[in-house]
Amino acid sequence: MGERIAVCSRQTKETTIQIKLNLDGTGKSDIHTGIGFFDHMLAGFAKHGLFDLEVSVKGDLEVDCHHTIEDTGIVIGEAIKKALGEKAGIKRYGYFLLPMDETLAMCAIDLSGRPYLAYQADFLVPSIGDMDTEMVKEFFYAVSYSAMMNLHLKIMEKGNQHHMCEALFKAFGKALAMAVSEEPRMKDVWSTKGSL
Repeated sequence: MGERIAVCSRQTKETTIQIKLNLDGTGKSDIHTGIGFFDHMLAGFAKHGLFDLEVSVKGDLEVDCHHTIEDTGIVIGEAIKKALGEKAGIKRYGYFLLPMDETLAMCAIDLSGRPYLAYQADFLVPSIGDMDTEMVKEFFYAVSYSAMMNLHLKIMEKGNQHHMCEALFKAFGKALAMAVSEEPRMKDVWSTKGSL
């Protein structure tokens, strides 16, 4: 399938972001967003998706975490889209049910070229560590629209709030790994339209 590595950056008055993503990595990550819990979530995504991920972000954290997390999602989505290229030979669809102790998260992905986020996860606390829980949805919204993917995320069983959030990020990594994986019998794009 060739090398599937993308380097993307974004600079605004609110954030400066550099990201390198290797879809065919081994789960190595080097992540610095200034938000400890968010770093932990992105590291879990990379580890369980077997993606190599480098993230460097300087954001206006003196305001709050919103711009940093949302803009990181935008650039990660761009990197996924760029690394996939024409999407020839990939499975396109991916899904995973991920248990984390008492919690259970579901993720399903279609790399369709049509962005959409369906999200069902109600957190009972306003923040986990230094990350606002309402930003979980905003992150995945940004990724889904920037990567042009159909993304469904749902907490099937609630419990500890840390576990719920971590299960979503890990499920996303596992489902994306399946969707971007090679289908040896499919040499072109897996669509009757001929493009994704």
